[in-house]
Amino acid sequence: MIYSLALALRHWAYDKGFKKTYKAKVPTICVGNITVGGTGKTPHTEMILRKLLASAEWGRSQLAVLSRGYKRKSHGFQYAGSDASARQMGDEPLQMARKFPTVTVAVDKNRVHGCEQLSGVDLIILDDAFQYRRLEATLNIVLVDYNRPIFEDRLMPLGHLRDFPSRIRKAEVVIVSKCPAELDEYERQQWRDRLHLADNQKLFFSTISYCPPEPVFPEADAHYIYSHRLVLVSGIANNASLRMYLSDSYKLVQKLEFPDHHRFSSGDIRSIAAAVKANPTACIMTTEKDAQRLRDCKHVPHQIRERLFFLPIQATFLTPEEDQEFTETLLESLTSKER
Repeated sequence: MIYSLALALRHWAYDKGFKKTYKAKVPTICVGNITVGGTGKTPHTEMILRKLLASAEWGRSQLAVLSRGYKRKSHGFQYAGSDASARQMGDEPLQMARKFPTVTVAVDKNRVHGCEQLSGVDLIILDDAFQYRRLEATLNIVLVDYNRPIFEDRLMPLGHLRDFPSRIRKAEVVIVSKCPAELDEYERQQWRDRLHLADNQKLFFSTISYCPPEPVFPEADAHYIYSHRLVLVSGIANNASLRMYLSDSYKLVQKLEFPDHHRFSSGDIRSIAAAVKANPTACIMTTEKDAQRLRDCKHVPHQIRERLFFLPIQATFLTPEEDQEFTETLLESLTSKER
C-alpha cells in the first residue's frame, strides 16, 4: 500500500505539472518495461540500433545509447571508451559499446543531464527509462515478458511490478517478448485485450534467437565447443530458456548460477576452476552479459580462459510482416520530429 501510494502521488505530480518534464534536443527512443528485469531490453535495443544503422534516414547519423549503468561502481556521466570495464559502465552498456563501435554509449543516472552531455549526436536511445518521468521521450517502447504477464502480477514487494499495469497505455509501442515461435491470431488478440491497449497502440510479438558461441578470451580453443559436456555459468534474471536451448546439444554436467548482474569474485573463479577439474573435457558456456564481467576478473587461470565461451542472443519478431511493420513504425515516429 505504501509503495502504491508513493507511485500514485509521483505520477499525479508529473501529470498535473507540479513536477517539471524535459525534452532532449534530438529525437529519443525509450526502451523500457514496468517489471523488475528480465524482459529483454538490451537485445531489443540492439535490434533497434541495427534497424536504424541499416536505414537511409539514420544510417549515416551519429546514434547514441544512454543507460543508467546498473550496478556500476562509477558515478555521474561516463562514456564507454575502448578501455572501459563492466565495473565502470555496467555490463549491458559495455556489451553494446563493444558490439556497435560507431555508436556512442554513455551512462548517467540523471537522464536529463546525460542527454545534455551527449553533444553532437542525432538520436538517443534511452535504455530502461520508462519510469524516468523527468524526460519525455519521442517514442516509448515497453516490453512485456510472455512468461510473466503483467496482468497476472502484483506490485513490489509482493510481485515483480515496479509500476502500475495501467502505465503501459502511455507507450506508443508494446512488445511481448520471449514468445514461442508461433502464436495464433486468437492468442494475439487475447494479449491486446488483457493489456487493455488502445486502438492507436502498436502491439508486436518477439522471440529470442541464439547465435553461435563466441570466445570470452582470445586464447579460447574452439575445439571445446564441440564437446558433449558443458558447464553453465550464468548471472541473469532467468536462465530457463538458455538451459533448455543448450540441453539440445550438450549434457549440462554442472550449473553455476548467480544473481542478475552478479560481480564475479575470486571465489567464484575458484568454483569455476573446480568444475573444470571435475569435468576436464567440458566446455564452459556463459551469457554475453556475464562475459563482460568475467573479462574484468583478474587472474583467470588458463584452463578456464581456453574453454570459456558466451552465447550471443538477438531479438527477432515472429513474422517478417511484423518486422517490416515495426521498422516502418519506428522510422515514421522519428520523422515527425525535426532533427
